[in-house]
Amino acid sequence: MIYTVLLYRNTSVPGILSLHLYLLNKKNFYMNKLILLCGAAIGIGLASCSSPQKGDDYGWLKHALNVSATQLKATADEVNDTVLLPRSIWTGYEMDFLCNQLERDPSTFRDSLRVKPVTATLGTRRYCFSIYDWTSGFFPGNLWLAYRLTGDKQLEQDAIRFTNYLYPLREYKGTHDIGFMMNCSYGNAYRTASADSARQALIQTADNLCGRFDPQIGCIRSWDFGRWNFPVIIDNMMNLDLLFYVYHLTGDERYKDIALKHADTTMKNHFRPDYSSWHVVSYNNDGTVELKCTHQGKNDDSSWARGQAWAVYGYTSCYRETKDPKYLEQAQNIAGYIMKTVSTNDSIPLWDYNAPDSPQTPRDASAASVTASALIELSTLAENGQAYFDYAERLLKNLSSPAYLAQPGENQGFILKHSTGSLPNGSEIDTPINYADYYYLEALERYMKVKGIQYGEL
Repeated sequence: MIYTVLLYRNTSVPGILSLHLYLLNKKNFYMNKLILLCGAAIGIGLASCSSPQKGDDYGWLKHALNVSATQLKATADEVNDTVLLPRSIWTGYEMDFLCNQLERDPSTFRDSLRVKPVTATLGTRRYCFSIYDWTSGFFPGNLWLAYRLTGDKQLEQDAIRFTNYLYPLREYKGTHDIGFMMNCSYGNAYRTASADSARQALIQTADNLCGRFDPQIGCIRSWDFGRWNFPVIIDNMMNLDLLFYVYHLTGDERYKDIALKHADTTMKNHFRPDYSSWHVVSYNNDGTVELKCTHQGKNDDSSWARGQAWAVYGYTSCYRETKDPKYLEQAQNIAGYIMKTVSTNDSIPLWDYNAPDSPQTPRDASAASVTASALIELSTLAENGQAYFDYAERLLKNLSSPAYLAQPGENQGFILKHSTGSLPNGSEIDTPINYADYYYLEALERYMKVKGIQYGEL
């Protein structure tokens, strides 16, 4: 198999790489090449399987893949050559609804940070405010994943185009989320067809992420805003995969060491005895804990649904990279907490596990997608992993049902419905979100590898 990759600078758009991939002998390329998933390093350990057996029912899977490809291609065509990165759909909220969900007294509830979108924007596509939006890497990543899943050439070209927009991010140091932003875009580009400038961009980004690490505290700083001294959020476990990946690219142990030190400190301070997680832990300069609280969950002591998903995904990655049993134990304990705590009839969690159990309470398809992807990988690493795989399969089938999977041409081009971004802040409540689509596609890719399924056989 021969891959020829040409990178050149587009002089008409300063600072942006134009990447052209000439993939020779493309037949079954995306099927036969071992694809490293977003953040997954060599040796993910997915089981080898034979082709689907007669009688296997994968109609739901083929439909999900076709819908995903259709939605993404239509969105890319609609956005055209503008530097716009689809993020979600604008939604509003009512104060009574927020107060009910958060169980707060309306007379004392502060709403100063919550800005409703103007009526004219409701129901329209919401774009990233710039390439520096923390979600900017997901739409390019969605295109790469959908291309690998289907082999559709248009998706490949769209993935190249939208990935190019993010090239300046290699110099950005303003958030831990550069792991999301670059690993899901440039990381998937490099894993699909390697190119030296993409490799260098990933290394430079990893160096910037390491620059946010404080050895006295033992963590990578998450945010540069807010009332906290040194905030670390559970989401930060997801950015460690960039460091693991660059460790494999370079052989430099520093990246892996920083990632694992962050994971160890987080394991020590972020979890309650039942393995639920605080969202935010802020540290004093000497490494002691300043406070534990939430920014996106129902209250400081609640279990924010997506936070639990970030946690099980992150510690599964740590075990994959080290085979240290403490990380496997942590991942399995978090997974066990999720599987016994989520009580909805379809296992798609409410936005917070402690939110009011009512028909009006939004669910979070993004948390379900992240959990499904994590549990599929965990199923290949744990000695008795079938229960994790079965739970993840249930999540994927339910996400692929009409209740969550969009109809082609609807949902402003997004794949999944019913995610919740930050309900306490009035942001992205019961709406499609690009990272829900990303981890859904990643979970489908992992699922197909475990089952030995190829798109052309469906």
